[in-house]
Amino acid sequence: MRIAIGSDHAGFHHKTALIPWLEDQGYEVHDYGTFSEESTDYPDYAIEVAWAVSTNRADRGILICGTGIGVAITANKVSGVRAANCCSEEMARLAREHNNANILTFGGRLVSLELAQRMVEIFLTTPFEGGRHQRRVEKIHRLTGR
Repeated sequence: MRIAIGSDHAGFHHKTALIPWLEDQGYEVHDYGTFSEESTDYPDYAIEVAWAVSTNRADRGILICGTGIGVAITANKVSGVRAANCCSEEMARLAREHNNANILTFGGRLVSLELAQRMVEIFLTTPFEGGRHQRRVEKIHRLTGR
């Protein structure tokens, strides 16, 4: 599985710890930045990960900023992206099972590295249930601005 990952400065520590951990598990990881702890703007990295997922250059994405909110808002601007901001294992599981989320976001300032690893593992291994949930995901994709 190809994973696109990105963060701003607030998520840099978690991102740099997750990359080798994911690679050790056999995932192909593409790092879209940032590449230091210097203050930066999260939309610059969130949009790159979202485009990678949207254009099938990556199967799933992981985005980390201070809270996970800003990167989720940014990523969800891209057609075909379903970014879910999670702060628990249960949220990560349900994001996949019920929403077929393709990008996991979380806050580097709010989630421990250990919890982040558990959420990522669940997010990457949990299948979409389909069924009634498929109908709802299709409705989301038909929505346009009003």
